[in-house]
Amino acid sequence: MKRPVLVLASRSPRRVSLLRAAGIKFVRRPSSCAETHDLKRPSAIVKTLALEKAMDVAKKFPGSPVLGSDTLVFCKGRILGKPADHGESMRLLRMQNGSWQTVYSGVALVWLDKGLALSGLEKSRCKARRLTPERLEALAGKHMDKAGAYAVQDAEDEFIEKIDGRFDTVVGLPMNLVKKLMKRAGLR
Repeated sequence: MKRPVLVLASRSPRRVSLLRAAGIKFVRRPSSCAETHDLKRPSAIVKTLALEKAMDVAKKFPGSPVLGSDTLVFCKGRILGKPADHGESMRLLRMQNGSWQTVYSGVALVWLDKGLALSGLEKSRCKARRLTPERLEALAGKHMDKAGAYAVQDAEDEFIEKIDGRFDTVVGLPMNLVKKLMKRAGLR
């Protein structure tokens, strides 16, 4: 019997890199679902959106396990997503400058033919380095596709000085959780 291939419901090159580094074989079929919700708790948002993304792709591949993920940054009582433009990127960086924040990453594994819909989340705290307005301006707009407008995995991005928790959670795919969900689904 042929082993099912994991389907990654994401465009993120960082998630692709994390799965490859873990030696997990997969194909990428990004979700096209709208990332809208009326939820307030960061934990509920990332779990719900990860599940919606996985479910969106699973409908097209019911015989395959589908992995979805979502990440957001929570700082000073506010949920920070991806910046819409350069100005918003600058506002997000200024708000986080020198502050602690929490990064939430939700993961879902959906396998429709087996009736499986598993999900979970991880969170890590990060401390942003206090940067001058000039350094913030140089970073603003550089990471428009990332929650919080920074990229901890980018060696040239000096914004985060300390992580309390898992690095891969901050990058956007906590591999400990991915492996746990895969094991629960009977995948190696």
